[in-house]
Amino acid sequence: MHGASKDDVLLELRGLGYCGSLLSLQRFIRSSRLMTVTTPQQMIDWVRLDLKRRKTGIDGGTFEGGAWMHSVLVGNRTSSQIIQDIGDSLTVDDVTILVECIKTKPLKLRNRALSVLAYCKGIACGNIASFLCITPRTVRNHISIFKNGGILCVLDFSRKGVKKASDPNYSSAVFNTLHTPPSFFGFNRTTWRMDEIYAVLFNQGVKISRANIRKIIKAAGYRFRKAKKVLTSTDPEYREKLQKITQILAHLKPDEKFFSIDEFGPFAVKIQGGRALAKPDEMRSVPQRQKSKGSLIATAALELSTNQITHFYSEKKNSDEMIRMLELMVSQYRTQARIFLSWDAASWHGSLKFSHRVDEFNEPAYREKHGTPLVELAPLPSCAQFLNVIESVFSGMARAIIHNSDYASVEAAKAAIDRYFSEKNDHFKKHPQRAGKKLWGNERVEPEFNLANNCKDPRW
Repeated sequence: MHGASKDDVLLELRGLGYCGSLLSLQRFIRSSRLMTVTTPQQMIDWVRLDLKRRKTGIDGGTFEGGAWMHSVLVGNRTSSQIIQDIGDSLTVDDVTILVECIKTKPLKLRNRALSVLAYCKGIACGNIASFLCITPRTVRNHISIFKNGGILCVLDFSRKGVKKASDPNYSSAVFNTLHTPPSFFGFNRTTWRMDEIYAVLFNQGVKISRANIRKIIKAAGYRFRKAKKVLTSTDPEYREKLQKITQILAHLKPDEKFFSIDEFGPFAVKIQGGRALAKPDEMRSVPQRQKSKGSLIATAALELSTNQITHFYSEKKNSDEMIRMLELMVSQYRTQARIFLSWDAASWHGSLKFSHRVDEFNEPAYREKHGTPLVELAPLPSCAQFLNVIESVFSGMARAIIHNSDYASVEAAKAAIDRYFSEKNDHFKKHPQRAGKKLWGNERVEPEFNLANNCKDPRW
């Protein structure tokens, strides 16, 4: 534009009655090819002269109707006057809608409405395009839409076809790419990025924007998620053992009890770390090297139907302690018809010594003499301690009374554990609730252990 300022031109033309936008002025300047203008004043003079020609029809009489279009555009002609000018080409309601659109709507709709009115007035498409600073082809498209569908179609900007984000063909192309590793297309990556997806589709001749690709992926429910680490079992009889446990729980009778058994510890009685509220300037710390005040092991059994804990303290983890737990369960639940013991696949949980003791308890003569329940074992799959429900109780206990603790002695730690289990048992006696969630067979979905459900706190 040779140094001429568009802002100065626009400001000057506003004073002359020009009500268009800066974009329209730029289009007008490009269409007029003002290549010889060097100063803003020369440009203003040239545009003023050209606008005068367009309004008055000067320039060889090739632009008739310019003044009429200008008067409609600036609101100098009422709807009744416009109806008299165009005759019976439009109804009163149509003219009212078009005039209101010219007054209040954005530029694209205003140009469409004025094009229809000027066409009905008999102004040539080329003159309409010259006045609106748009191409004659655009005006002809507006008039064609008006002839085929009326003014409502002319003023309708809604998309007639299917959007690319909703087109199954584009969706198929996007997901065919996503389901293929990036390395297949030569990218040194293991996961897709938007630029790579766009590049692959472009090379395949699929013309779709990044925004539409994002819409397709989001509409399908895809999200960027971090992989969650889960514990898995290597037991070849994993499914069979889980099915046995769920069947037992689903059909557990009132005179039957199911126990989840395990040991907590050994852990040292010393200053323990953990999460706790701290002041903004407080830096909590735990000595890395400190003398232990002793250690302890808590062996406990969780009865799933009543949520009651039975526990004692052990010096070691061995078969003798399991036999001790067995004898305690048989004695405490003597009135029951049958009890089930479930634990992980630790070696001392399934030793021959323990198995022989179970067989002794199950002999008919022994049961008749002592009035004890039948004992059945329901071991968990190997390497599946994360399915042991009592681990979640241990994790809750650790967060409540072990983390951030500094007990003076082993006896003080035992007292805290005893109180924790006692309060838990009292709570569930007053508010009965079964332990576990989807374990009992009375849910809306099929009862099963969730492989991603890690009951055990990884820190303990």
